[in-house]
Amino acid sequence: MMETERILLRPWYEEDAEVLFRWSSDPDVGPRAGWPPHKSVEESREIIRTVFQNDTTWAIVLKGAGVVGAISYGPSCDCNLPAREDEPIAGYWVAKPYWNQGICTEALRLMIDYIRQTTEIESLISGHFVDNPASGRVMEKCGFVPTGETCIDESQYQGKDRPIRVLRLMIR
Repeated sequence: MMETERILLRPWYEEDAEVLFRWSSDPDVGPRAGWPPHKSVEESREIIRTVFQNDTTWAIVLKGAGVVGAISYGPSCDCNLPAREDEPIAGYWVAKPYWNQGICTEALRLMIDYIRQTTEIESLISGHFVDNPASGRVMEKCGFVPTGETCIDESQYQGKDRPIRVLRLMIR
């Protein structure tokens, strides 16, 4: 676990499925991060069992409020980011009632510190949809720099391609 005065990053538990569904079924949350809204508690439970069960994905817990989002780093997602060899992709989201409170910035800084202290990873790559500039501001506050590259989301669940602004953080 990783912790600041305000937040805690901890593993996901199956018992988190209902709160995950509450936040991830919001049509304003998932699409901003690149995934379709969840349709059921069981779908959320399955995401916890499969996607979230690894050593580099954490629940973002706001002390006094509970689970409010997720953060991770790892192998490429389905978004075609131009990652270098052995360069993980960083990603995060937070529930809509907690937007614009600095939670993602705090969580991303905490995760970056963890990566620096526990791994030999040299850089991270990430990106944000150009129609979600707030996510890019989080990355830039944490030291990510725009690469000048743009890639296209080719997922079909929204029925259109969306440009992604690519950023990179040099860790070492």
